[in-house]
Amino acid sequence: MPVNPKNIQIIDYTYELPADRIAQFPLKNRDESKLLIFDKGSISGDVFRNISRHIPEGSLLIFNDTKVVNARLIFHTLKGKAIEIFCLEPASPQTTFVQNSPVKWNSMVGNLKAWKWKEEVLQSNFSSGGTEYILKAELIEQLTDSFTINFSWSPPDLSFAEVLESAGLIPLPPYLKREPVEEDKRTYQTIYASCEGSVAAPTAGLHFTNEVIASLIEKNIVMQNLTLHVGAGTFKPVKSEKIIDHEMHSERFFLNKKVVEEILSNRNDCIISAGTTTLRTVESIYWYGVQLIRGRNSTGGEVYISQWEPYEHPSDITMKDSLTAVIDELNKTGENLITGRTSIMIVPGYEFKIFSGLITNFHQPGSTLLLLIAAFIGGDWKSVYEYALNYDFRFLSYGDSSILFK
Repeated sequence: MPVNPKNIQIIDYTYELPADRIAQFPLKNRDESKLLIFDKGSISGDVFRNISRHIPEGSLLIFNDTKVVNARLIFHTLKGKAIEIFCLEPASPQTTFVQNSPVKWNSMVGNLKAWKWKEEVLQSNFSSGGTEYILKAELIEQLTDSFTINFSWSPPDLSFAEVLESAGLIPLPPYLKREPVEEDKRTYQTIYASCEGSVAAPTAGLHFTNEVIASLIEKNIVMQNLTLHVGAGTFKPVKSEKIIDHEMHSERFFLNKKVVEEILSNRNDCIISAGTTTLRTVESIYWYGVQLIRGRNSTGGEVYISQWEPYEHPSDITMKDSLTAVIDELNKTGENLITGRTSIMIVPGYEFKIFSGLITNFHQPGSTLLLLIAAFIGGDWKSVYEYALNYDFRFLSYGDSSILFK
């Protein structure tokens, strides 16, 4: 049975991270980053370009193909005060990136006190394709921890995705404490990013190059993609003493039936996640299958996994039975795509249902991501992080990588 998360103290999952170990910029060549290998209790080092040597032939490797959008928009009030609007997600499921003016987005607002938003609509100018545009922002609703902003622009011939591409800034993690440069638009994006929607990169994927992908293919490693749009909540610090008091953010995902079929047909018994977002998504699909088997899913096909689902409704249902139930549901509805949201919280005591390996960067002290690592490899996380610190590994989003075997 999983350990009750009420017993987990955040202070037990911290470590000393010197500021100079936080990578401010990526390496010139992505695959030259260091690679830490943790397998059967032993720790060793290599470079990322050789990662295929450390993955068994015939394994299944799953990626998150989400694409980071230029989610930061800078406006100025009539008095010249800078206001930053950080676009989080559409205000309704019907809103999409391809829509033309106007659109409503839930957003964070920086320097709100300087904006007399009940009286003033913000305005800025940008250019695209040789045409000058006027972008306006109107605050229409205050939510619990964000605001609904109505964006409009003229001429209205661009999609909102094109507006962000031309007018927005890449949303670098707050701990980098620097403004983005033009090169960040390329380096803070995986080479396989294709589905727009994230405000933070799935950073485990930043190390992959076409050459690394080719080496994986040569070793008969099967690769599949899913999409989870990473929200700003991924940087939300854990401020409570106990993890039970931390509210986990919710993120939208899309997963094709083919991915579930590949997991079920994997004969090598080695399924590896490229990143924590991929891992959380696929583990959520297991819990969706459990909901189906137990008759607890009544959302009409829309999946939702709460942060405490695995602990409040523990399951000994096999991975095969759960994912077979998911396939059966898709066959019944005629759908090929699973969509939904997950807030799943993976902490020590969680019983992993699908993955045996995880590719990931090095995470902040006391974060939910570090708790996930501790859940995956147990108390050995301390030795892994001590090794990384002792051997000059670079930390966080633009830092080095690791492959961990459960």
